[in-house]
Amino acid sequence: MTWHITEDAEAFRAAAHDHFAADPARNTVLLTLSEGARRRPLASARYGWWTEADGRVTGAFLFTLPHEPALGPMPVEAARALVHALPDAGEGAGPAAVTSVRGEEETAEAFAAELCGESGRAWTTTRRMRLYRLGQLTPPDPAPQGRARTATAEDIPRAAAWMRDFAGDIGESTDVDYTPNIEPRVAEGRLHFWQTGDGPVSMAGISPIVAGQARISPVYTPSGLRGRGYAGAITSAVSRAALDAGARQVLLFTDLSNPTSNSLYQRLGYRPVTDHVGMEFTKHG
Repeated sequence: MTWHITEDAEAFRAAAHDHFAADPARNTVLLTLSEGARRRPLASARYGWWTEADGRVTGAFLFTLPHEPALGPMPVEAARALVHALPDAGEGAGPAAVTSVRGEEETAEAFAAELCGESGRAWTTTRRMRLYRLGQLTPPDPAPQGRARTATAEDIPRAAAWMRDFAGDIGESTDVDYTPNIEPRVAEGRLHFWQTGDGPVSMAGISPIVAGQARISPVYTPSGLRGRGYAGAITSAVSRAALDAGARQVLLFTDLSNPTSNSLYQRLGYRPVTDHVGMEFTKHG
């Protein structure tokens, strides 16, 4: 039983293909991030898969500096062993470079406990998330004023600014130019706005369809426009767009500290799949 680590997204996807295909929903983060890296290779990316004694792949991870490692579902022993395998992932990508981690709760806690036991650091759970999968889509009734439309090139500056605001809302860095993140979404028709007579009032994006699944992210409404049903309307619209594009599973994450969004998505037909946590590592004292 061992980890295999590579810088090659294609090799990663080929090696872990059967593992991902068995449960694409729980592996959605790894699938969508590695798909993006296949399209636009990242020199800092490291990919890994865990093989059992019989050669079966039963776990995987992705680590793109300076971002946190994203852990897919895996055996607890694989999560612990990953801490010791990371030095083999390349200069600057070992345990000392890990300041945070994200994954399903049991997996992330096993990784955190091993990392902190080795390094003498402490870990804190900073975010709790829930993965939802769409069942029967139930659009809001009545729908708010306006209509859904696909974003165009002229929308890129607004969308990049809203993406920065969204990042701030969820505790991520706002000192980033999100234009390169937005441009391919717009070019591929994967970013949508809810439009009223006053202009765009909410937006939502769709990941590429990979292994039959697509994930809705981000869903953002500026603070002064919230509480009017726009987020539900645009989420319903992009969920329908994903289904029409051929997605067999449509997924999204919510922050469990936000009861409003969790309730909203369930009204639209989304059902819980599994919980994730985000953790940060700090030195004692």
